Amino acid sequence: MTHQVHAFEPPERFVAGTVGEPGDRTFFLQARGGGRVVSVALEKVQVSLLAEKLEELLTEASRRFGVELPETSPLSANDNEPLDTPVDEEFRVGTLGLAFDVDTTTVVIEAIEAGEGDAEADLGGDEDDEEPLDDDEDDEPDDDLDRLRVRLTPEATRAFIDRARRVVAAGRPPCPLCGQPLDPAGHLCPRHNGYHR
Repeated sequence: MTHQVHAFEPPERFVAGTVGEPGDRTFFLQARGGGRVVSVALEKVQVSLLAEKLEELLTEASRRFGVELPETSPLSANDNEPLDTPVDEEFRVGTLGLAFDVDTTTVVIEAIEAGEGDAEADLGGDEDDEEPLDDDEDDEPDDDLDRLRVRLTPEATRAFIDRARRVVAAGRPPCPLCGQPLDPAGHLCPRHNGYHR
């Protein structure tokens, strides 16, 4: 079985977004470019971890290679638009890979389809100063899985990080006692011995 690589190098737009109401949201990464739109589903924790690891990658690229980094994305660059519709899930993400390509001064993000045995999502943060992520079928154990690959400038990466953090934070507020998400009707708080809060 051959795999499909959805490559956007660079995309016109690459964002994290959701479909649904807080408490019942589905998270997506969506890339648009060249007249096509690709959406892949993933977990909230993966979006949060991706933003965190991208921040670390940019910091390390600046430290090791002297890459100029924007402090924050300019307000005019904030993308608060909803996901492009229709949102058709290409696949569910199992693994996220990161690399920094020094030659082009770009960040490479690769979302790989969850395999049959994937119980948990994995985020591999690789820094690669020689070559970007590659598709060598001899080296990859999951060479038959679909992939979404995007290549972003540091500015576009910073804008992605900012939006991903806003999307994650826009969910249900945490309970001040136990930290679990509060539903509009409340929740059974373990700190109140199971009484409705």
